[in-house]
Amino acid sequence: MQNQFSLPETHPDFRLNGLHYTNEELAAVAYSLIKEGEPYEGQAGNFLLDWLNDKDYVEVKTSGSTGPPKKIQIRKQYMINSARATGKFFDLPAGTTALHCLPVNFIAGKMMLVRAMLLGWKLDLELPKANPLDRIFKIYDFCAMTPFQLDNSLSRLHLIRKLIVGGGAVSSNLRSLVQGISTEVYETYGMTETVSHIAARHVNFKKEEEEPLPFTALPNVILSTDDRGCLVIEAPQLTDEVLVTNDVVELLSDKNFIWKGRIDNVINSGGVKLHPEEIEAKLAPIIAHRFFVTSLPDAALGEKLVLMVESEFSETALHNLEREIKNCRKLGKFEVPKKIYFVEKFEETPNGKIHRANTLKSRMV
Repeated sequence: MQNQFSLPETHPDFRLNGLHYTNEELAAVAYSLIKEGEPYEGQAGNFLLDWLNDKDYVEVKTSGSTGPPKKIQIRKQYMINSARATGKFFDLPAGTTALHCLPVNFIAGKMMLVRAMLLGWKLDLELPKANPLDRIFKIYDFCAMTPFQLDNSLSRLHLIRKLIVGGGAVSSNLRSLVQGISTEVYETYGMTETVSHIAARHVNFKKEEEEPLPFTALPNVILSTDDRGCLVIEAPQLTDEVLVTNDVVELLSDKNFIWKGRIDNVINSGGVKLHPEEIEAKLAPIIAHRFFVTSLPDAALGEKLVLMVESEFSETALHNLEREIKNCRKLGKFEVPKKIYFVEKFEETPNGKIHRANTLKSRMV
């Protein structure tokens, strides 16, 4: 990458844990975080040094949700463009108070720092854990969480005015739990290659739970689909290339889409194409544990739909679940799992997502 980049100075209103720092002062802070801070603070320090060096890019790890984690280079200018787009889309001006509770070794955590430095936010670093609000006793304008963190923070969510949730789909069950609360909750869509989110949807826009709104693209993002029905992202301010995803969508316009699922998860059962994520959304209200649907080879159907539930096996639990599924009116006749498997512990990717293929493989061994 050509080095014609000039790093902007931190915004005059920027605060990190209550104190303002210039770029020059941030370097000393970064070293201090690495040497004297907790491991999560050390991650922040390492990123700040990367941000302040004379390169025009930073190296970022992909999440590992679609394959082995790998390192890619992202231009700092693209990170700046992304931060400004987020500030505009979610109306987060200078002086916004923000809580940082994500690991900084992934793009979402890095971007919280970039947004704060550029847009003039007052950012507090907190330990990235399952329930990040349990030690918080002040109200913040903005925060970003994973669905797992949101699920564990529902009782204290009144401390956040505006929340974005990314790193995984927000289940219909979780969506129903945030209806009618004062916090504005947004589900985001994006990936490391798009410098965090490129689209979002408001998940609790009305008091009563309804079908979720479509995703709306951020400024300067144009959407289309390929011949597989997968989302294609053109975002010249965020990436050099047009990105072809493996996400099957219903495209409503070049700015709006409904996410249906991953094409690499699509199951062809007797000629009928089934989207696991759509079926999982219908099953979520009746299954209390973590679960997913997938397929196994079948002589007659080619692939048969199966349900994996993270729980200890019991005949009673199996029969109860089979009865609940049979009575679930939302499921089409092809969407009823042919078999249910109970698994004590799911395999996970490095950042805590369910690793479907490895879980299935471990169960079938």
